Amino acid sequence: MSTHDSPDPSKAVLWDTHYHGHDVISTRSFGYFLYLLSDGMLFATLFAAYGVLSYSHSYFNGPTPADFVHPWYTFTQTVALFLSVLAYGMGMSAVKKGNKAGLMNGLIAAFVLGVIFLGLDIHDMMDLAAHGVTVQTSGGASAFIVLTQVHAAHIFFGLIWILVMIAQVAGKGFTTDTVGRLLSLRMFWHLQAIIWVFVFVFVYLWGYMS
Repeated sequence: MSTHDSPDPSKAVLWDTHYHGHDVISTRSFGYFLYLLSDGMLFATLFAAYGVLSYSHSYFNGPTPADFVHPWYTFTQTVALFLSVLAYGMGMSAVKKGNKAGLMNGLIAAFVLGVIFLGLDIHDMMDLAAHGVTVQTSGGASAFIVLTQVHAAHIFFGLIWILVMIAQVAGKGFTTDTVGRLLSLRMFWHLQAIIWVFVFVFVYLWGYMS
């Protein structure tokens, strides 16, 4: 592509060092990155609330995370989520080579592993409810459940987004729109894994040891 040609929106051209015009994909990715900062602030608020309500008096002599948290169970969730991120990353590496099948395999693997993560989370919440741990139990339990389930809601919508991208890539291929959305979804999916690290360390491990 020469420096005077405009990019064809029906065909994404990535990593073209010879094109110096307006990069639509990079502009959209930067805009979505700014949005994700606000999402990070949401989780920072929830972590702060959990920190305030994680002292023993906030549980009103009821069960604390040390009573109902299972680190090895949650570690299984962690492995599933990180393998999902790895699969998505491997799929995105196929985009650079124009390998549509490689991307689809990565998206499908990321989706399946994400479903496993979410399924384990739902089972954990149902187990807590069966043992009487709900948002009504105490302020500490409420902060614990709200924080973990807001993250689970992000995973749920991320899975829907992956399904949408599978359908769009299958129907349209590598267009400027589809590749831009794939890059935005990659940032979103990676952010959920980063946030989960803080949830696992400061909520599950710290709660279990305290």
